[in-house]
Amino acid sequence: MASNNGKDKSLESWIWDAACSIRGAKDAPKYKDYILPLIFTKRLCDVFDDELNRIAKEVGSRKKAFQLAKADHKLVRFYLPLLPDDPEQPVWSVIRKLSDRIGEGVTTHMRAIARENPLLQGIIDRVDFNATTHGQRDLDDDRLSNLIEAISTKRLGLDDVEADIIGKSYEYLIRKFAEGGGQSAGEFYTPPEVGTIMSRVLQPEPGMEIYDPTCGSGGLLVKCEIAMEESAKGKMRTVAPLKLYGQEFTPETWAMANMNMIIHDMEGQIEIGDTFKNPKFRSKGRLRSFDRVVANPMWNQDWFTEADYDNDELDRFPAGAGFPGKSSADWGWVQHIHASMNATGRAAVVLDTGAASRGSGNAGTNKEKTVRQWFVDHDLIESVLYLPENLFYNTTAPGIVLFLNKAKPQARQGKVFLVNASQVFEKGDPKNFIPEAGIQRIADTLIGWTEAEKLSRSVDHADLKKNDYNISPSRYIHTSDAETYRPIAEIVGELEVIEAEAREADAALRKILKELGV
Repeated sequence: MASNNGKDKSLESWIWDAACSIRGAKDAPKYKDYILPLIFTKRLCDVFDDELNRIAKEVGSRKKAFQLAKADHKLVRFYLPLLPDDPEQPVWSVIRKLSDRIGEGVTTHMRAIARENPLLQGIIDRVDFNATTHGQRDLDDDRLSNLIEAISTKRLGLDDVEADIIGKSYEYLIRKFAEGGGQSAGEFYTPPEVGTIMSRVLQPEPGMEIYDPTCGSGGLLVKCEIAMEESAKGKMRTVAPLKLYGQEFTPETWAMANMNMIIHDMEGQIEIGDTFKNPKFRSKGRLRSFDRVVANPMWNQDWFTEADYDNDELDRFPAGAGFPGKSSADWGWVQHIHASMNATGRAAVVLDTGAASRGSGNAGTNKEKTVRQWFVDHDLIESVLYLPENLFYNTTAPGIVLFLNKAKPQARQGKVFLVNASQVFEKGDPKNFIPEAGIQRIADTLIGWTEAEKLSRSVDHADLKKNDYNISPSRYIHTSDAETYRPIAEIVGELEVIEAEAREADAALRKILKELGV
């Protein structure tokens, strides 16, 4: 994360130093299982101290403030059942002063906090700091003590750091985990510049309901709130916050998303479970609909079958679209997102680059192309953004952002706006990134439908039909003077789909022949 002030930078350095204090105890992606709940608890402790001090000014002492907070939990946002021997000492000192059986003590305190605060149950009490594998502690007391001491070096109260600074540093740490964690860590993390572009283009307005069906650590939802606040500028005190909703399949990542929302002090509800098979947000037996939807589902999921689509009772997969093929659920997710949009809803979803072109130009029919055609013919696709390569932590592929709109302005009907931003990036280590000027240029281009040579173009549906419903910006916008070739990743992806469909057809034929006794 780019930082432009010393306070930001020092907090980032501090948060990474804390993670490094247990280096060697766990491989990098699993640092988060220990450090994120502890940093989150440190924030809770310091804010609780601030609230106790406020009460103490009115009643004369911290001892009385502790007693009042214990008697009436409504006096504070989160009541922490941690009482130092000396009431003048920080609440965090109860954890910091643990000297024996530290893992057991930390786990006990975390669970006690969760018992007192239903909102935190399953979030901070999920990790057992005393866990063992084959008789060996996963994180021994010496390393845990080092981690606690590293976290203790900075105060995280209301007057020390803003919630958003904490949130940004949290995002920084998640990015560092993704850098070290490869595919598994990258699954819960979307590069911040991609999320920023998506949220600025969607232009969320005060009070809107925003939904992410595959929310990971909650970053895209947070980006929408930040975009709304930025557009409100000096009116912040008079505007309603967004209402943020998300669902996440992995329990540890679900907990991370909840911590991220709370640490940003945002209004939200994060559910746990498989969105594709059991979406939790429903109303009167149907999918609940939202003003805006953002998502970065895992690309090319191949574990959903045609039966999963046929058995759906929520009208997510309409006739004419439906099953996009076994090899990739990308357009299945797009259909779920479309069904989750209200009558004037808009959406932005990150997909594999091949989702824009697979099946186009092939002889015969292609299930994925059929779904893509359905979305074009129903005029639901507003724009497509082709991203630079090597932005994402679980792949070097560029990816696209598909923007949907159920209420396209008349001037934009019958057209799709394409942006090829493959050259709008700077080299980074280990990943490329889009600088702030590039982020704003891309967002402004998409918002204004501004055509620019080698960057953007408005394409009529008739042209898309001529190109067999290929909606990839790289097909229509060349970024160099030399002859431009299609990206290798697109070609390989299409070959894989063709091979998978051939295997499916072959298996079906064999089954028929077997039944006929041939």
